[in-house]
Amino acid sequence: MKFICLTLLIISGITYSRSDQYEVVGPADRVFAVAGEDVILPCSVKPNISVVDMRVEWTRPDQKDSLVHLYEDYEDRNTDQIESYRGRTKLNHQELQRGNTSLKLSSVRVSDEGRYKCFIQSKSWYNDVTFDVSVEAVGRPPVITVDGFDDSGGLHLQCESEGWNPEPDLEWLNSEGVSLTSETTETHRNTDGFRVKHTVTVYERDSIIHCRVKLRYHMLETMITSSNKRFNPLRTSVILISAVVVLIGIAGMLIAAFVHKNKELDHLKNENRGMKQEHNRLQKEQSEIKQEHDRLQKEQSEIKQEHDRLQKEKSEIKQECDQLQNKMAINGK
Repeated sequence: MKFICLTLLIISGITYSRSDQYEVVGPADRVFAVAGEDVILPCSVKPNISVVDMRVEWTRPDQKDSLVHLYEDYEDRNTDQIESYRGRTKLNHQELQRGNTSLKLSSVRVSDEGRYKCFIQSKSWYNDVTFDVSVEAVGRPPVITVDGFDDSGGLHLQCESEGWNPEPDLEWLNSEGVSLTSETTETHRNTDGFRVKHTVTVYERDSIIHCRVKLRYHMLETMITSSNKRFNPLRTSVILISAVVVLIGIAGMLIAAFVHKNKELDHLKNENRGMKQEHNRLQKEQSEIKQEHDRLQKEQSEIKQEHDRLQKEKSEIKQECDQLQNKMAINGK
């Protein structure tokens, strides 16, 4: 009995000593991914052993519902997987034989950014590794809008761009490439990334103003030409009056076209009404003709019956005459 216990202790010690040699390793630094592309999240067992019969679990420790991908009992089991990851995660089952449990994540989204945990468990040991994933997203080209003038002749410009991650740098530049100071800045973040909006007032005449958004190695830029040195209320009033006159003219033409179309529509309606009345009249006449035709057919049938009756009477009279003649001939003899 003592020998059996000693043997079990020795085997157990060998097993634990071997399990202490295995380690789950991942990337030394955070993993960078680009939105819309695929990324491989590295994870493996060192030294390399087959993990085909083990449990491989990828999770997001920074989220409540954390399951990203689960491999257990020789197959993927993703019933409880986070909804946003469905159909986008994949383990290479052939690589599992070499201890490679790296996860392929397709069509990366900004919401995929965060902490990931790779957990591997066998019957005798378990280990895990945790690392961060950063997602880089290049947003939409910036849009410049004119936000009016001030009393001193300054032109208010607003530049906005969205869909970036992480937060980009937005700057205004004049035609000489000199940076202009933004007066107001706004930054908002949602599941699609950051939206930035900056405003600036310019006083330069016939100058090209640039709005530039930069993120690491990416840059998008839009420009606008400023053609005012000082705000002229009279000139602006003339422009506004001209614009109003043009709008009134356009409105008049639209109203005239609308009235003309209505007249054409009424004319078509009247024609359609007349055609419908004519159709009803023709249908009525057709019905009367049919009734007259039926009446004539009925009279023709009655005349034929009367003719047949007369023919029958004529035949009977002829028979009676023949009988009388026969009798008279007999009596004369």
